[in-house]
Amino acid sequence: MSKDLSILINDFSIYLEKESGFSKYTQISYITDLKKFKLFMIEYLGKGQVRIFDIDKQSITHFLGAEFEKGLSAKTIGRRLASIKSFYKYLISIGTVEKNPAVLVKTPKANKSLPNYVDEKIIESLMNAPDTSTTAGLRDKAILELFYSTGIRLSELVSLNFGNFVSSKQLIRIIGKGAKERLVPYGNKARKALNDYLQNTGRSLKIADTETPIFVNSRSERISQRTVQRNVNMYLRLVTEGEQLGPHTLRHSFATHLLDRGADLQAVKELLGHSSLSTTQIYTHIQPERMKKIYRKAHPHGGK
Repeated sequence: MSKDLSILINDFSIYLEKESGFSKYTQISYITDLKKFKLFMIEYLGKGQVRIFDIDKQSITHFLGAEFEKGLSAKTIGRRLASIKSFYKYLISIGTVEKNPAVLVKTPKANKSLPNYVDEKIIESLMNAPDTSTTAGLRDKAILELFYSTGIRLSELVSLNFGNFVSSKQLIRIIGKGAKERLVPYGNKARKALNDYLQNTGRSLKIADTETPIFVNSRSERISQRTVQRNVNMYLRLVTEGEQLGPHTLRHSFATHLLDRGADLQAVKELLGHSSLSTTQIYTHIQPERMKKIYRKAHPHGGK
């Protein structure tokens, strides 16, 4: 069996595609990372061919260090290391190597970035952005209102069926990560936008088949995540500036605005479907200026 790194990466690629069960995205990520590692090793060793036994803990550490120097995030570098570790697990399973040197390399800690959110003052402008004289515009307005009203994830919204709605109580039964179920209320504006959309398409929450998708495309098929992502991004760019705008921005806005208005952190955790309170706590670090204003106004010695 060849010990050439290029051949082994190619073999690993075939294994990922045919046997691993990993998603296509994960497969591409692993192979892309390993090819970058191979190019580094060629330069690191100063020779055109790299054999698997040329690699050790030190060379892997140097590779990650070089990636840090390029300005890549800790999260990306952590994925590079995870790709190498998975590659070695495969090599051990087929008997090419006996040990995994990547196991000895520590995964870099990713810094938690503060989530983007939309200011309350421009939420109304956002909700008025879709052209509600069209079916697509009515659908998009309902999507925006539901995202902001419930804080649900993109995948959760796209998978919504009529059977998920308890319309008499304005609740949605959501199946989140790990198949965990939660009930989330939705507000009156979301209810109106949803009813306007459904009425336009000749449907109703009361009479529809429970397995029928709520949001559909022009062919009456369940709308894709990519379409929702693209459309929400477009509407957000009409009213605000920033990077990485999309459905997650409205999820973050939902949580931030609830906490701004005094909501309990534990309650927000349940609404978002977080498994850990520490995940929700990132939102408590978003509002330092607001906290300063409250302090200056409320504390006896807080003012000028």
